[in-house]
Amino acid sequence: MLYGNSACMVHVIESIRTIAQSHFEGAQYSHDWEHTERVYRLCMHIGAAEGADLEVLAIAAYLHDIGRAHQDTSRGSVCHAEMGARIASVILERFPLPSDRRDNIVHCVLTHRYRNSHVPETLEAKCLFDADKLDAIGAVGIARAYLFAGEVGALLHNPDAVPEKTMPYSRDDTGYREYRVKLSRIRDRMLTAEGRRMARERHAFMEQFFERFLQEHEGLL
Repeated sequence: MLYGNSACMVHVIESIRTIAQSHFEGAQYSHDWEHTERVYRLCMHIGAAEGADLEVLAIAAYLHDIGRAHQDTSRGSVCHAEMGARIASVILERFPLPSDRRDNIVHCVLTHRYRNSHVPETLEAKCLFDADKLDAIGAVGIARAYLFAGEVGALLHNPDAVPEKTMPYSRDDTGYREYRVKLSRIRDRMLTAEGRRMARERHAFMEQFFERFLQEHEGLL
């Protein structure tokens, strides 16, 4: 368990947290350090419920998005999970972690992305995947979707565009598009029992929000 363990392990986790945070200077608000902190808290909740190794999970949570700046500057051509896993591997070499735990952390980072061909295989990787996805749905997820839309210069809404036929990082990469092509599908991708429970509640909130949003946009309410 994470809590009550040796002072050495607590120091390792805090040191990695500090290193990870340094990778977020100038990060876009939709994927900034606050997102990482929220994912960490979700990981601790889900991991405790599922019986995961909370030390591995804490480190993985702090490192999971350290490759994000590379994806943003490349406008999506670089996979931040793959880049993050490479960066994480280098960082972890500086700490006295057993090789199996180090490999698990790197695996967690590599497999946490929704749009990714890498499949989470360990319990810790599944917990991180679910935590990261939960922060993309519900009230926080909606807010982040519109933050991202503003960052890429998207419209508030384009009723003439078919979301599934529009391009990411374009003026049509709206909050509603993000809901249609990604957020609405997350509930069915969850990998842990606790993640599925939490996702059901957040999904229901999103459905209500976007139904109301479309009606208000058309002046019906």
